[in-house]
This record gives sequence, structure tokens and C-alpha cells, in this order.
Amino acid sequence: MADLGEFEPAQPALYTGKGDSGRTTFGRHGDVAKTDVRVAAYEACDEANAAVSLAMAAGGLPIEVTSTLASVQNDLFDLVADLSVPLDDPEPAPARIRESHLARLERAVDHFAQQAADLSGFVLPGGTVAAALLYQARGVVRRAERAVWVAIDLHPTSVDPLTARYLNRLSSLMFVLARGANAEHGDVMWVPEASARAMAQEEVGDDRPETGVGGA
Repeated sequence: MADLGEFEPAQPALYTGKGDSGRTTFGRHGDVAKTDVRVAAYEACDEANAAVSLAMAAGGLPIEVTSTLASVQNDLFDLVADLSVPLDDPEPAPARIRESHLARLERAVDHFAQQAADLSGFVLPGGTVAAALLYQARGVVRRAERAVWVAIDLHPTSVDPLTARYLNRLSSLMFVLARGANAEHGDVMWVPEASARAMAQEEVGDDRPETGVGGA
């Protein structure tokens, strides 16, 4: 086995050790604790992007859907770039979430919602693999939205509410896309207290007296 010391990195090291103290340089926010809510919001959005990527990579989605999700992934990079620069920073940010981002998502939600059956109740996050992963991505996006709202509440002059509103629209898009992925086989519907009813029926069956056939 070769001694790792023999190898020289071909590019700058991806590790510096600067974060070993629990602090990090967060864009133009400067030196902050890794537990800072703005860092948590950034990382939650990064995780949401990875969840979208997983849903795309699993396959089984129409080209129109994967194209839409690819655009969403780029938007999410715009969003984390937005989070990395204080809202009141005098210098322009590399990217900002704008009303046009939300309008595009709303058009996509309306478009894909037309392709799904009418909703007659609450649906469970399941069905096809593609649908299950889209439902999972929706949950991660909703968690990211909550993290961003926490950052907004604590740093109202630093974090733009448009970023949270974008994530709110994105969770709606993930929902309609997941339903679309189940269109062929139908939604998996929630049946209130289904397991309790099944157990009650079993108990009734167990209480029935046994009957035998007697012979002379």
C-alpha cells in the first residue's frame, strides 16, 4: 500500500482546518458560528437541492419534469447565493431571488396540476419510486423553508423573505409533480384509522364462538 505522503494534491486542498473551531466564513456575513441560523438555512437549502437531484437521478420522470427540476436546481443555487449576502449589503449580490422566480414556479404548479387527477382527500407519500422521492424532496424543501423563516425572524435586515416564499412555492410544485408521477396507478390515499378498524374487526372475529359439526 502506497504511503499517502507520496502524493501531492493536484489542486488546492478541499480541507483547510479553519472550521475546526466551530466557526466559518459565510459569504459576506463574514466570520460566524457554524450554528448560526443563517448557516443552518443555507445548509438546509443545499440539502433540498440534493434531494431534488436524487429524484431526478432515479429516473422514471418525463423530460418536461426533469427540465423543470433542472431549472429549480439552478434557482436553489441562486437562493443560497442570496442567503450568503446580507440583504442590506451595499454591493450587489451574485444572485438574488426575485418575484419572477416565484411567478415561474406558480406557472409550473398550475401547468402540472392540470395533469393530475382531482384530489378527493389526503394522499400518502408513496406509490412509484419517482413519486416517493419527490414527496421526500418536498419534505426536505419544507424543512428548508422553516429554517429560512427562523433566519428571517432573527435577522430581518439580512435575509430576504422572498427566499422563504420561493421555497413555499417549490414545496407546492414538488407535491403536484409527485402526484403526476403516480398518475398511471393513482394516488395512495389516507384512510383515517384504517389500522384501528382492521384490528377491531379482527377482535370481533376472535370473539365469535366456535361452531362444530357433530355426527351421530
